[in-house]
Amino acid sequence: QSHLEESGGGLVQPGGSLRLSCKFSEYISSHYEIGWFRQAPGKQREGVACFLRHASSGPDALIYYVGSVKGRFTISRDNAKNTVYLEMTELKPEDTGTYICAGGIVPKFCGYSEYMEWGRGTQVNVSS
Repeated sequence: QSHLEESGGGLVQPGGSLRLSCKFSEYISSHYEIGWFRQAPGKQREGVACFLRHASSGPDALIYYVGSVKGRFTISRDNAKNTVYLEMTELKPEDTGTYICAGGIVPKFCGYSEYMEWGRGTQVNVSS
């Protein structure tokens, strides 16, 4: 059984918006924090927006955004729905890629090695 399922991808014009959803299982909710990654053909996978947890954060997770999306993307979660969202605005062609949500145990940074459970991804195409 899959622990993570993304949805909400599609084709959008530059300047448009999309909201991606990552539905996670109860197993994920009780053990993991969620992060969003993306990968374009021929490029490395990069962390886009991640909930992180440090000792200093207490019961609340910290939030990381890669510099290229700051001010345009927002990660949020609805625990009642077991869902993490990635709201994307002012989309650019360079935002095109496969967006994947992932779960990590106490992730300290928004990097591939910090995450153990991965969804299959949802495709985002930004073009005119």
